[in-house]
Amino acid sequence: MTTAKGFKNTISTNEVIFLIKKDINKMTNKQKKINNELDQAKEVLKIEAQGILKLIDNLDNNFSKMIDIILKCKGRLIIGGIGKSGIVGQKIVATLNSTGTHSLFLHPVEAMHGDLGVVDKNDIFLAISNSGETDELNILLPSIKKMGCKIIAFTGSPESTLAANSNVVINVGVEKEACPLGLAPTASTTATLAMGDAMAVVLINKRHFKSSDFKKLHPGGSLGQRLSMKASDLMLCGDQVPTISINDDMSAAINEINRVSLGVTFVLDKKEKLVGIITDGDIRRALADKKSNIYDLNIKTVMTENPLHFLSESPLYDALNLMEKHEITVLPVIDSHKKIKGVLHLHDILGKGAFKFDSA
Repeated sequence: MTTAKGFKNTISTNEVIFLIKKDINKMTNKQKKINNELDQAKEVLKIEAQGILKLIDNLDNNFSKMIDIILKCKGRLIIGGIGKSGIVGQKIVATLNSTGTHSLFLHPVEAMHGDLGVVDKNDIFLAISNSGETDELNILLPSIKKMGCKIIAFTGSPESTLAANSNVVINVGVEKEACPLGLAPTASTTATLAMGDAMAVVLINKRHFKSSDFKKLHPGGSLGQRLSMKASDLMLCGDQVPTISINDDMSAAINEINRVSLGVTFVLDKKEKLVGIITDGDIRRALADKKSNIYDLNIKTVMTENPLHFLSESPLYDALNLMEKHEITVLPVIDSHKKIKGVLHLHDILGKGAFKFDSA
């Protein structure tokens, strides 16, 4: 049906069906594109994850040998690489420097034009090259060896020129790159970075690197800001400090421990000076003894005399070191006259759940 001017004022059923199918096809194609993009992204992550997992099978005694060499190093760990390997190397250097291993990145090209002068005979050189045949990197090796430096190789080719000229070879090879062309370093750089993290974490544990050490290297972080404060800035005061008199009985001690829920109470003499501490552990040991009723015991019998303490004007990172050394979570804070001023709890210093003692 048409109007006088010859234009349609209705749409046929076939035309409606055609338009609907067209819209459906557009939506289907769009969804296919989305699904295809997600599938590609998932495949990349899968390949890179498999590359990292393969490193587990590659680990051998060379890794332990590398850690031993680095720990005995009297100089620095100097890392070199070209292109993407160089970028990975710079990240590893940053991680090592922030966790107690003195490191330096050396660009191989710049090294050939004078920067090799920063290398000392006491240093160790870690060369990163997936192929192991990077000319700009390999050309440095004779000069570095001549200086007396040991060389560590992170390479995906254990039979390469780099590997042949290294004291220790760490295999960071992957089966394939995530790049569909197999050209852009993807899975290989991820695997190399992961191996660098593994090295850094093992060194952290071997060096007994502590939270207080981290603070000194990260003064701008939230943890660093807390640890740079004085004890008086963070300690609990007033009614939050559990105290009893040396002349009180065990019932008073237990009630005070329950009142504040810190697991301790501090014992004060007549001049309100700190003379002892009673902990949950002290009470458990007294109960286990079973020679007498816990409430019949004298405070002096149960308490620990001259307990560890901390001065109110001292920095918190010293308190943290003291807590770590003696594996305690609570410290009484006193003034120069041994009068109790407050109490420090480990959770308040580090944040709840942020600290665990070494079980070794």
